[in-house]
Parts: sequence; structure tokens; C-alpha cells
Amino acid sequence: MTLLIKNALIYKGDSFEKSNVFIKDGKIHSLAVSISDIIADRTVDAMDKYFLIPGFVDVHTHLREPGFSYKETIKTGSMAAARAGYTTIFTMPNLDPPPDSAEALKLQTDIIEKDAVINVLPFASITKGRLGIGETVDFASLADKAVGFSDDGTGVQTSALMKQAMTECAKLGKIISAHCEVNELLNGGYIHNGEYCKEHNHKGICSESEWAQIERDCILAEETGCKYHVCHISTKESVDIIRKAKARGVNVTCETGPHYLTMCDMDLQEDGRFKMNPPLRAKDDMNALIEGVIDGTIDVIATDHAPHSKEEKSRGLEKSLMGVVGLETAFAVLNTKLVKTGFIPLEKLIYMMSVRPREIFGLEGGEIKEGEVADLALLDIDKQWTVDPDKFVTMGRATPFEGWHVQGENIMTICKGEIVYEAI
Repeated sequence: MTLLIKNALIYKGDSFEKSNVFIKDGKIHSLAVSISDIIADRTVDAMDKYFLIPGFVDVHTHLREPGFSYKETIKTGSMAAARAGYTTIFTMPNLDPPPDSAEALKLQTDIIEKDAVINVLPFASITKGRLGIGETVDFASLADKAVGFSDDGTGVQTSALMKQAMTECAKLGKIISAHCEVNELLNGGYIHNGEYCKEHNHKGICSESEWAQIERDCILAEETGCKYHVCHISTKESVDIIRKAKARGVNVTCETGPHYLTMCDMDLQEDGRFKMNPPLRAKDDMNALIEGVIDGTIDVIATDHAPHSKEEKSRGLEKSLMGVVGLETAFAVLNTKLVKTGFIPLEKLIYMMSVRPREIFGLEGGEIKEGEVADLALLDIDKQWTVDPDKFVTMGRATPFEGWHVQGENIMTICKGEIVYEAI
């Protein structure tokens, strides 16, 4: 299919400029104001108001297949991502079986090849069984098919094990994407050990359970030369440790999630849709994360999209499973709370959601120029809507943003030159 997008405001890195884009054979064929009369199989008029960007990349999602397809499938999760403007998502290894061998990983990649509507790239686990203890996987046997290695949901519990993993990944040129959590500091907690926790007699998770492992791993990354990416940071100490590690030249990057940038523990309600891991932290932590976004310490905003069944999320804060859905709300929430309020410009948000993930993980498609793969999204940045989980494409419904009035909506997603979602 050939596709002509006319009169779009096109992302150019530090600005947007009006132009037309002609797409052919899955690539951006030409890009100019003068090509408005090209005959294409499909022509879309962006009417001088829609923003054409490199498709979003989410480096942290849970599609639950194989093993937990009653929560989400690769098909439904990738469709939800396409609706939201994502053209590439990374899947975490919280699966059954976990992708700790070439055979187990193939179970997932076979489903991806059959059912995914966008680019879906899987992580393999760091340890056998994704236990965070015991033995590491055979990294070399997994490196070709895995975007990187992660034990997400479990922290690697010993320095020796993580150093071994980092040494092997450094040899292979692969990245470790680490869920940082010290098991012995959890003490049965399930929300942040802060003001809300104490007022409502809950069990808390201390901030040190996150930042202590980040501190350890930054030292190990410095020693081994491994590319090290930190998942879903939530504490002010984590921001500070990573900022200092970057300053001394450690090859470390990190992500946080929309909920950590827009909510704190005092926004909690006695409802499972507010329960995730790491938990919503104190307001000081939220403010430190925003500062980390502004100054570049935080590289990427990822959703940690983690669907569960309605029953699993209906047991309140104490008993519900950890995890909330986030693909279909991410851009609108961040556009509303960070861009429209003046914390960061739109260009910065697009960089963090579309370009920087590609830079870190070595993916194509971060620019809109001739010859690039046509992985694109068309945004209406002013569209107002209300978050209603009953209208989600994902099978998950638990979102802390339910009922929020937000601005910004994806209206078309193009993956490898094909329209995979449209609302116009």
C-alpha cells in the first residue's frame, strides 16, 4: 500500500514543521511540501493540526502470553498498543514458562509472529526460572532473539550473580534491564511505607528496597562495562544515584512510569487499581522524578502495562495483585500533566517516548526522513476525553487514571507502512 499524509506537523527533533509524507514499501519514500499531488492508495489530510511522530516505543510491557492468556494476549496487548500510537513494545519475562532457554523463548516468539499487529520484542530472563537467585541463563543461546535480559518482577539478589550476568552481557553487547528490589527489605509490604500507609494501618515497602540494588548495580556496571537499564524507578534516592552514576561515566539509563510522575501515595484509594510494584511513593519522590525528567537523568517513560483479571484486582490494596494497565492512557496523561502544565515541551515528551528508547536499544525508526522505516503515529494533542476502562482494547481494566479528564489522543498508527489503527 502507498500512503500520502498531507499537511501534517512533523516531528523534527527540537521542533515541528508542516510537510507531506509519502510512504511506499514500508518506508518513508519522500518528504516535502511539494508532493501534495502524489496519487496514493490512501491519502490522509492532517489539516495542519495533527502531529506526525515516530511511533511510540514502550520498553516495559506485560502481554502475559504464554501462560496467563486470561489476563492478556499478545494479540490484545499489541492491539491496545497500536491504538495508543505504539509501533514497538518490549515484553517482560513474567511468563509460564519464563523465557530462560531458547525453547521457552521460541514459544513466545512463535505467538508474536502469528498474532502481533506491531513490533513486539521479548526480553529473556537473567536467571533460570526468573528467580533472581541460583543460576544465570545461557546468555549466548538467547542473545539473537531477545532484545535484552531482565528478571522483571524479581531483583537479582546477590552481587556475584549480577556481576556474572553483566560480564556475559557485556561480551555479547546486550543490555540488562533490571527490576531492582531487595527481598529481605520487603517485610510483607504492599504499598509505600509513607503517610498513607501509617494512617490506614497497611504494611509498607521502604524506598531502600529499590535504591539499594540500583546503587549496587551501578557500581557493577562500572566495573564490567555492561549496558545497564533500570526499570520503573520510583524514589528520589534512585534518581540521585543514577544522576551521579551518569556523571562519572557509567553506561546506565533508566525509565519511570506515568503514574509515578503524576501521583503520590496520598492519592491512594482502598482499591486494587492503585496497587503496583514499585508502589506510588511520597510527593517528594514524585517531584524528584519530574526533575529527573526535566534534567535528562530519566531517559524513558515506560508504562509497565500489567493487566490482571477483574477478580485479581478486586481484593483491595492488601490482597490484589500488583500491576495496572497503562498503554492506552500514557500519552494523554503525560501530555496533560507534564506538557500542558509547562513542565516539559511536547518535543521532549516525544523524545522520551519515541526516540530515546530506540537510541538505547539500537532500533531503527527514530527520525522522520527519507529511507526510514514508516513506523509512525498521528496525534491530536488537544483532543479532550475521559478515561473509561470499559472502552479499553486491552483485557485489563485496572487503572489509577479512571475518570481523569485528559488531553491528547492518537488517531492513526502506521507500522512498517501499514495502517494498523485509525480513528479517522
